[in-house]
Amino acid sequence: MARLEELTFSDRLFVKAYRFRSFDWSPGARLSKPLSESRLALISSAGLHLPGQAAFDLETRGGDWSYRELPATVSVEELKIAHRSSAFDQGGAREDRNLAFPLDRLREMAGRGEIGAINHRHFSFMGSITAPGRLMAHSAPEVAEKLREDSVDAVLLVPV
Repeated sequence: MARLEELTFSDRLFVKAYRFRSFDWSPGARLSKPLSESRLALISSAGLHLPGQAAFDLETRGGDWSYRELPATVSVEELKIAHRSSAFDQGGAREDRNLAFPLDRLREMAGRGEIGAINHRHFSFMGSITAPGRLMAHSAPEVAEKLREDSVDAVLLVPV
């Protein structure tokens, strides 16, 4: 995560002028069982996609609000990054995708019995969406419904 003083002048102006939306997270769910009995899924905002999937559109005004479904069987090294923010230093994530999508770490935790199971699919969004209306109205509810269908107990959100 970049600090404000590390951003370009134009990015600093943008951050200072941007009208951030607030969202009431209080209706969020609470985990009702131990992690060792829970099914987990990952959601990343690193703009990750499989080689055969369309990359996130870096030119969409306000940000590409779509998402990509990633199977639990994916090798994290094969994931591609399509992210528009100049504030997201992709160097570390390009070296080790687990920094932005820690699927290998979840696999290790499941192997040790620290979590019950890993969901069969996970999701990636592109961060830096400056016009999140369509994300909040369409994409996020679609992904939430898929997670409910999969009986996911907890989601590890990995924002970049």
